[in-house]
Amino acid sequence: MAEVRHMPPRGRYLAHEVGLLAGVPGHTIGQWARRGYIKSSVSSSPPPRVYSYQDIAEAMVVHDLLDHDVPHRDIKKAIESLKQYGDWPLTHAPLAVAGGRVFSAEGDQTYDVGRRGWQQVVAPENLTRIASELRRGGWAVRKHPELEYIEVDPDLLSGRPTIRGRRVPAAKVAAMASTTEGREILRDDYDLTEAEITDAERWWQATSELVAA
Repeated sequence: MAEVRHMPPRGRYLAHEVGLLAGVPGHTIGQWARRGYIKSSVSSSPPPRVYSYQDIAEAMVVHDLLDHDVPHRDIKKAIESLKQYGDWPLTHAPLAVAGGRVFSAEGDQTYDVGRRGWQQVVAPENLTRIASELRRGGWAVRKHPELEYIEVDPDLLSGRPTIRGRRVPAAKVAAMASTTEGREILRDDYDLTEAEITDAERWWQATSELVAA
């Protein structure tokens, strides 16, 4: 039996903010929401849609599945097959992918929940790293796995990426660091280390490149 997790949406994000963390343009997030691949669980009407931290995790899974050559139609079929897992089935189900197909583990068995429905298959690659990557800065962590000082906490600053352990938005740090004066202010007034500032710059550059691709 699936374990359904009932929890309220956490954080508040607009589409472009979701895109920064999920590694896709904001308009792609809007398309995924309209087509039912993800939800805008904070608000879907009136526009603009408002997304939650959990919705971002779902978007990261969709991105991952597409990168593993899973067709859009199979992702949609998998979501429909996994409705018993609640509002965020892609991150609450024991999900995996292999050979362009989506799988879910039930007990000690593994089933194809995309193209073939609930047909039993061999155990595939696991996708559990999504949650950890989102906490550490989202999709950019795949480009910069060395990032240490970026944190995404849905209960801090409405979920905006910050410098870990501080209430300072990472995007603000990156912007200020672009000038010598701003860098000095970050060190002297915000008491940030060079490593924290550099991580913010790397994170912002990576996310900006991803959403522009």
